[in-house]
This record gives sequence, structure tokens and C-alpha cells, in this order.
Amino acid sequence: MDGARIAYQIVGDGPPLLMVHGTALSRSIWRGFGYVKALQDRYRLILVDMRGHGRSDKPHDSDSYAMDLVVADLLEILDTESPFEPAHVLGYSFGGRSVMSLAVEHSERVRSLTVGGGSSRPMTGAFDALFFPGCIEALESGGIEGFLSGWGARRGKPVDPQTATAFRINDALALAAYMRRAEKEKGVDDAVLQRITTPTLLFVGSRDRERLPDTEHLASMIPDSALTVIEGADHASAVADSEAVLRALIPFLSRQ
Repeated sequence: MDGARIAYQIVGDGPPLLMVHGTALSRSIWRGFGYVKALQDRYRLILVDMRGHGRSDKPHDSDSYAMDLVVADLLEILDTESPFEPAHVLGYSFGGRSVMSLAVEHSERVRSLTVGGGSSRPMTGAFDALFFPGCIEALESGGIEGFLSGWGARRGKPVDPQTATAFRINDALALAAYMRRAEKEKGVDDAVLQRITTPTLLFVGSRDRERLPDTEHLASMIPDSALTVIEGADHASAVADSEAVLRALIPFLSRQ
């Protein structure tokens, strides 16, 4: 749409399943956490690096990360890789917000919707609450290592090695630009959520202080949605607990 190059990878065979990572991660998490191994014999996995992440273009202009551009990226990939068949879509954190927006705006392209650690609320202050106060400034002044240090201090333990490795691939200034634009995004109205007819699965960690109530709100708004709470997991570790996620995801997808 704006000329940004978006990297993605196709793995496996079967009905299409678009998988979208969260903030400061990349498509490598799906392999690192075991999702690819568990799903590649059942689905044609479309693993995306969101703009500003992984091997995709990383502009430093915050307006390059507007949600309509993010959704357009995902739609273009589906138009290329699944032009005649609606796809299952799964996203975590900001990836969850992105695939939810895709499902709202282009429901005919989405066979099922899975949102992990997501939110429909306005994004103002979201990253300070989710990671630690001043996290965007930490990226701008201290780079990825400054961000990881601050987040680990807030969590009371270091970020897990796979997540930290995924973070380090990224460009700190591009991430900061993405976060600053994301914080301007408006929420998805409850009335819009109540009109979603796409089969929906939601999952979130029981210790995810910010996103547990947000995900419970989504479950209360989206008709007939299913909610899985992963015991003992926070925002960083919920998606890493692939065994728990897959226990809910695999039967959900098989029913759609």
C-alpha cells in the first residue's frame, strides 16, 4: 500500500493459517515455541514479520505504522497466498489487535479468529502499562538491551531467551516509532465486537495484569467466543507456553 516490503514464510500443507507475532518479536517465535512443529502437518502456515519487525522493512517514521497499513499488509498477503479460500488467523498481543481489525474489516477473508493477549481498548499508555513506564524512551536512548533490562526489572525476572533473541533482531528506533503510532490508535467499539460472527478463540495468561481484564472483556462482547486462561503465565510467557495454547487451539481450529 505504501511500498513497505513485508517478509513472510510458508510452512506446511493444508488449510491456510495466518500467524502474526506481537510487539518486538518476529515470525521466528512460532518455530522457537513449537507451534510450527505441532501445526505444519495440519495447516499451511503463513508466518509474517510485521512491518518494523524481523526481516520486514523498518521505517523510522511513526505514521508508517498506522493500523490501516498493518491490516493492508495482512490482506495483501492473504490475497497472494489464499486468494480463493478464507484463512484461519491467529495473532498475539499487537498481532492479536491486528488480526482482530482484519476480521472486523474483511470478515469474508477470515475463517476463524484467534486472539492471544489482545485488547480492543484505546492504546494510549498501553506499552508503559504492558512493559514498564518509559519503555519507548528506553528504546530510543538505550536500544533493545535497555528495553530488555527495564522489562526484566519490571517482571522481577529476565525475559526468556527465545523472546530476548527475537527482540534483538529488531531495530530499536523502528520499534519506538511503531509504538508511538500504535499509542494513537482508537479502540474497537463494543458495538463492533458484538457484530463479529467469525468463530473466535481468546487466550491470555492468568498473571497478565493488563491483558487479562481486556481479554475477559473481549470474551464478554464477541458472541459465542471461547476463552482460555493460561495459569501462571504473564504477557511474555503466555504465548511461549505452546502446549497450553495448542490444547485449546487445535480442537478449536478443527471445528471450523
